[in-house]
Order: sequence, then structure tokens, then C-alpha cells
Amino acid sequence: MSFGKFLKNQGVIAALFMAIFYQIIFMVIYLPGYSAVPKNIDELHVAIVNDDDNYGKALAKQLKESLPFKEIDTDQTLKESKDLLEERKISMVIHIPSDFSANLQSSENKQPNIDYYVNGSNPTMITSTLTSITNQIDTKISGQFSLNKAKGILMNLNVPEKQADQLAASIQNSFDSKTVTINKMPDGMHNQMAPMFLTLVSYVGAMIASLTLSGVYRGVKNVIGKWRAFFYHQAVAVLIAVVAPLIGISILYLIHGYGGGTFIQLWLHHALELLVALEFTSVFCLLFGQLGMIINLPIMLIQVIANGAVLPREMMYLPYKIASYISPMYYSVQSDYSLLFGGGRLANYEWHLVLIGAVVLTLNVLVVAVVHRKSKEVSIEKVPSES
Repeated sequence: MSFGKFLKNQGVIAALFMAIFYQIIFMVIYLPGYSAVPKNIDELHVAIVNDDDNYGKALAKQLKESLPFKEIDTDQTLKESKDLLEERKISMVIHIPSDFSANLQSSENKQPNIDYYVNGSNPTMITSTLTSITNQIDTKISGQFSLNKAKGILMNLNVPEKQADQLAASIQNSFDSKTVTINKMPDGMHNQMAPMFLTLVSYVGAMIASLTLSGVYRGVKNVIGKWRAFFYHQAVAVLIAVVAPLIGISILYLIHGYGGGTFIQLWLHHALELLVALEFTSVFCLLFGQLGMIINLPIMLIQVIANGAVLPREMMYLPYKIASYISPMYYSVQSDYSLLFGGGRLANYEWHLVLIGAVVLTLNVLVVAVVHRKSKEVSIEKVPSES
């Protein structure tokens, strides 16, 4: 066989096609998706809680006008805002304490301060971005209020105003701030990436397994009947979903353990996620066979951006944001954040996974009933015996 004839082989053509296809979909999906950073930072939600009736009002107004966020809540109590922060509905709470003005005017060297509350059970991009913003806030108002504090003290000591201005400028800044992190994440990049890795490894495994199982289904449906074959397909999917996650979770625990109770919860959660992912990817494999992988691959890549491990939903461009609402990966990643680090709405995420699983299972049943309706049904007695 000549090399030219070899190149015309369907397997060679398919290999070349997949190599080019992967280049295209990867770059077309990933580059636009991640271009939302940092331009969409203004989509994050924050809250300003002012408990000071004097200078605090002016400061809260100033912060609302200067912060780079479109949605800033100012009408909630500290407790209400912290509850929303715990549930990941907002990204940061800026709290001006009730003694802010008193400390600013105090001659006893008391420092006025602002408290920042952030949720560590979030993508690292959020926490690093908010840390940068809090530093900018501190730099901006520290000089302003420490200068006013020093000037007021000197004037109270009967120092002339002009001289007080000069002396105040030389006094060290007295403004202070405190960042309170709830649900703090343990140190280490492996902890930051664990929710994404645990979810992604299960989903990719499910995608490959569904392709293989659909091939087996097509091979035996005319022998044992399509419904019996589909039942076996589902039984094996459940078996894979129960066994496979134990491996990935165990490897994670060899590097960093989170406790026995969390291990069991992670196992049950990823058994559900893997089963839903198998049903989700099986829709296209049962419809199109091996060509289903060409559809499943870009859907998987879209979910990598839409799963919330790097970009929060608020910052995603519209196509990815829409995808996040029907993505098994999104709800799996959010559940992992809750299980590993706390916060969030775990029951809500799990129910969404169950709902997605029920929908795609129904679709698979319809595919078997409609698309494979011409399959010859054979009773178990007519199955040929192995020689």
C-alpha cells in the first residue's frame, strides 16, 4: 500500500479531522470565554452596610459612587448581607461600624476602621480581585480620613488651622481596615482547583464511557432487544457512577484530607454527578453513535468555562451564563465548594443535578423508543448460545 492510499484510509482522515476540529473548538470556545476577565468584574455583586450616622453616611455614598460594580446593595443589615455572602449571592460586604465617626474624632489615638467580609469558598479569581479592590479603597480613604483626624486633634489643642494642616500632613495614617474571610479555604493550589478537578475527571470519564456503552448497546440490541439492552446500559452506568468516583476522591485525600464525613458526602455527590453526566452525554451517543463525541466535546469545553470554578456566573458572557443553568458541571463544582469549604446552597445544587438527570434520562428513553424503534425484539429463549 502506498502512502497516498494510506492517507485516504477513513481512520487516518478521522484522526486528522479530530486533531483540526479540537484546535478550532478549543480556541473558539476558550479564548472568548476567558476574555471576560477582567472586563466583567463590574458584574460582581457587593453590599455596603453603614451603621454610622455621621461620617459613615458620606463614606458609604462615596464608596457606592466610586466602586467598579454595577450592583451595590445598601439597604440590608449586616446579618442579611452576611447571609447572602454565605450563599454566594454577593461577593463582598463592606461594613462601616457604628463607632467610625467617634474614632475618627477621638483624641485618644483610636483608629477608624472598615470591615471587609469575603467568602473564601469561591473561585480564587474572586478573592484575589476583591483583595486588590479593598487595597485600592484603603489607599484612597486612608489618607483622607487620617488627615482629617490629625487636623481635628491639633485644632482642639488650639493650634492655628494653617499650622494644623502642615502638622497633620506629617502624621502617620491612622485609618485601619480588617478583612474577615468566612469559609476560609486551606492553603495550596490543589485545594483551590479540587472542585474543578473532581468534577472534570468524572465528566470526561462519563463522556468516554457513554460512547463505549452506546456502542455496546448498538451491538446487542438486535440480539436481546432494545429495552433489555437499554436496561443493561443503565445498570452498568449506575455501577460506574458508584465505583469510579472513589478513585479520584481517594487520590485527593492522599494529598489533603477533609475528614471521613466529607469523604462519604463527596462520594455520594460525585456518584450522582457521574450518573447525570453519563445520561447527559449518552443522549448524543445513542442518537449518533461515534459522531456523538463530536457534539459532546464542545459541550464539555463550554461547561469548563461555565462551571463557575474560574469565573462566577455573574461575570460570564451570556452564552456561557445560559449554559451554566443546564450544566451538570456547574452544579457539581458549586456542591464541591460547599462540601469542601462550606457556604452555598448545597441542597439546591443537588436538586438541580437530579432535575437535569431526570430530563436527560427521559430524553434517552425517547431516543430508544423513537430512533431505535426498528430494532428486532428477541425473547431471551432465542438468544444464541455461545459455542
